[in-house]
Amino acid sequence: MAKLLHVNQLAVSFATKQQKVAAVKDVSFYINKGETLGIVGESGSGKSVTARAIMKLLPTPPARITNGTITYDNQLISDYTEKEMEAIRGQEISMIFQDPMSSFNPIMKIGKQIDEMAIKHRKLSANEARKETINMLELVGINHASDRYHQYPHEFSGGMLQRAMIAMALICRPKLLIADEPTTALDVRIQAQILQLMKKMQGKFGMAIILITHDFGVVAGMCDRVAVMRHGEIVEQNDTIAIFNKPQHPYTKRLLAALPRIDQTKKDRQLGLDQKKPLVQVRQLQKNFDLKYGGTVRAVDQIDFIIRPGETLGLVGESGSGKSTTGRLILQLLQATDGEVIYNGMGIHQFNRKELKQLRRDIQIIFQDPQASLNPRMKVLDIIGQPLDIHKLYRSKKERQERVEELLELVGLEKEHANRYPHQFSGGQQQRIGIARALAVNPRFIVCDEPLSALDVSIQAQVVELLQDLQQKLGLTYLFIAHDLAMVKHICDRVAVMYGGKIIEVAESEELYQHPLHPYTKALLEAVPVPDPVIEAKKLREHQITIQTYHFKQNVLEEQRPDHWVLV
Repeated sequence: MAKLLHVNQLAVSFATKQQKVAAVKDVSFYINKGETLGIVGESGSGKSVTARAIMKLLPTPPARITNGTITYDNQLISDYTEKEMEAIRGQEISMIFQDPMSSFNPIMKIGKQIDEMAIKHRKLSANEARKETINMLELVGINHASDRYHQYPHEFSGGMLQRAMIAMALICRPKLLIADEPTTALDVRIQAQILQLMKKMQGKFGMAIILITHDFGVVAGMCDRVAVMRHGEIVEQNDTIAIFNKPQHPYTKRLLAALPRIDQTKKDRQLGLDQKKPLVQVRQLQKNFDLKYGGTVRAVDQIDFIIRPGETLGLVGESGSGKSTTGRLILQLLQATDGEVIYNGMGIHQFNRKELKQLRRDIQIIFQDPQASLNPRMKVLDIIGQPLDIHKLYRSKKERQERVEELLELVGLEKEHANRYPHQFSGGQQQRIGIARALAVNPRFIVCDEPLSALDVSIQAQVVELLQDLQQKLGLTYLFIAHDLAMVKHICDRVAVMYGGKIIEVAESEELYQHPLHPYTKALLEAVPVPDPVIEAKKLREHQITIQTYHFKQNVLEEQRPDHWVLV
């Protein structure tokens, strides 16, 4: 089989004021035409740097390729000029970036940004490009695509932005698609659709795919071969079946051992939670958003639930279902249209600014998008130290420094990281900084808004263990918003399923996974990938996760979709 891309002894270093950091060391791999290669490894292992080196999108300075060659379709593209690479990027090699929020131009409409790709590389007219863009937005699961075409990036949820990024990458039908965590922000139903769409386009156009991910369920179902990276090096390469069944390197074995599985029985904690009075009560909560072009979207529609002290309530559902909006309404980061939030017996929706400031010591949030929530001009020391400043929680600068370093070590980072800026960290490392900041004031209740989506499985396991340990030691209570149903089952006591702004089902964790009642809950669980290549291959053969099956289920659900889902 002909090699489409060959990376040979690639080395990339970053120059800092103190030293040179070797991010990629002597990395070699190849990918054949029509093949899917998975690259897995922990956050900061060099996966994304390797991908950007192939595209010649490294920030120079401080990054520099110090050794090696990159050959694409018998062309030595590592020697190409920026002008020569413009003809390759988009049309020949396309990339789905890890962080869609920072990848889109915030002052341009989403549709126009995707149009540019089709106009530049496929030479389509403006009208043809618009039709193609709307079609691609529909293909990747964005409802009301013709309306969304006119919206700006900040008007999209994180998951919807990721889908728009995928549409942009696929619109030119590239020969090689580099997908850097393409399904990180997506719920399992849309993930299944996107992965099958990538497979379908791969078969239709002979497209090769380099899939960078920390989700071994996705790797099992998508990849022909797998390369495992650690500390900038590839420690193991093999076909997918061999990696899963007979891993050779200790690091690979450790990664696989850390995987949560949805088919494993959860060990419930015996906390007597049902005997405790609620810490958080949400009553008839509603949030409407007015659209520029008329109409209103009911993002949250008269929902009710309670969270008891020491409990973890999971909130799951597709992107755009209202999960993150619910979390922000509870924290009073958004003003509710109707309803109330009661915390520890107090109606906090009526609090003034001073009362809310006092409340912030008790309630905190871990945001979904760490890059957007960390101030790029502040060092990590001050990002984590800022809550300590506001609430005056230290007596000296030394005590402040020690507390920040303690928090960094708590979330798996080094003391030395305190003096770096956010852009000097990988996406997963940035997420850990966000978690450390939320823990700084010793809160009692934390809204965890997709806190694990940017983390590799080994760090996920560490952070979950950390959250559970802190819960036991400090009596913490969590609202755990996520789309990783295996992890939700592992960490949550109860699970609430959200669909179109409504909570359609709430049950004890094990009960919901074993006996789901609502068709939407069943569809979610059926779409969860299991980290087993044999099971995933069987799924594909039986067409249980295909575009056609997805649309069939989607149509069934559309009939049950409440009226508030449409634009009114």
